[in-house]
Amino acid sequence: MTHMTEPQQHPVRRGIAAGTSIAAAILLLTVGVLSVFEGVSAVAEDELYIVGTEYVYKFDTTAWGWIHIVLGVLLIIAALGLMTGATWARVAAICLAALSIIANFMWLPYYPAWSILVIALNVVVIWAIATWRPDTADRANTGGTVG
Repeated sequence: MTHMTEPQQHPVRRGIAAGTSIAAAILLLTVGVLSVFEGVSAVAEDELYIVGTEYVYKFDTTAWGWIHIVLGVLLIIAALGLMTGATWARVAAICLAALSIIANFMWLPYYPAWSILVIALNVVVIWAIATWRPDTADRANTGGTVG
């Protein structure tokens, strides 16, 4: 007997969301690794980045480098947790992707092309993680009951 109170999700949409969530974990891992590399290059060589107009939230590129390194490591940890299916990783990944969006928005004066790309990738990650419902997929596979 199926539960009539729960809306039936379209199987194609559910499959796309589940596949996109795996891709989101890989994207999150990639963004984390690239953020670490970006941070290391900012810490190691301050002259690498061209600083344009003065902004209210201006930091030294070394400080931005450390921000990106720490955020990158946290993104990598969340991505690895997401790959294992941990519930905490879904919440952490969404929160960290949102922080990454904010950090890259503030990084726009230093490296605009990279910042816009990372912001777009983080939006995809947040969408994929937020729309995938593993408990709904389990119910659909077991005929409406879990366990």
